[in-house]
Amino acid sequence: MTTARDLALVAADPQDRTVVEQGDLSLALAGAELIDLLDAEALTLDGDLLVPAGPAPAGDTLLSEAAQWLVDGGPGETVDDWLWRRGRDLAGRYRTVLEEEGLVAPERRSRNPLRRQHTAPADPSAARAAGERRSSGELVLGALAAAAGLTERDDDMPDGLADDRTTVLAAVFQAVTELAGERQRRTIEAAAFDNIWRGD
Repeated sequence: MTTARDLALVAADPQDRTVVEQGDLSLALAGAELIDLLDAEALTLDGDLLVPAGPAPAGDTLLSEAAQWLVDGGPGETVDDWLWRRGRDLAGRYRTVLEEEGLVAPERRSRNPLRRQHTAPADPSAARAAGERRSSGELVLGALAAAAGLTERDDDMPDGLADDRTTVLAAVFQAVTELAGERQRRTIEAAAFDNIWRGD
């Protein structure tokens, strides 16, 4: 399993039934893909610039897709640019593929559009392996889970990581912070608009 798949599996069945913001998870998954591409030596970093370095890893359709996106991004794409470009709706893409592969059960739809229901994984062995990796204290998966809102967030980067991994994780945390700020701004604007209509 890749880091991105493990993160998606952990998010599909959070231990404490946490409801995860899909935008945060998508950004974290895009960062996890960069980590996986670095591990596969299909990518290197020049500062914060992405440099394709080898063929796409075989055997994982989503990671192969990510490697192609990397090539399509052209020269000079930064980690931050990648997160926003690749991260759009990526959580839903992972969910769909994991459901198709039988790794998670299809998500139950509620009649209430505001209520999100989680389902247990269809293949508990894959989820168990992902959960064990997370609980083992593995630094990269732990940091990405925190960025996605699955665990308590600590903005300090873990010690002992290579510089390229630290660069990716820092960019993920920054992007999630920016997204949270945008959500807050929209909430404030919507509340102000409602107040105008009510005459407050």
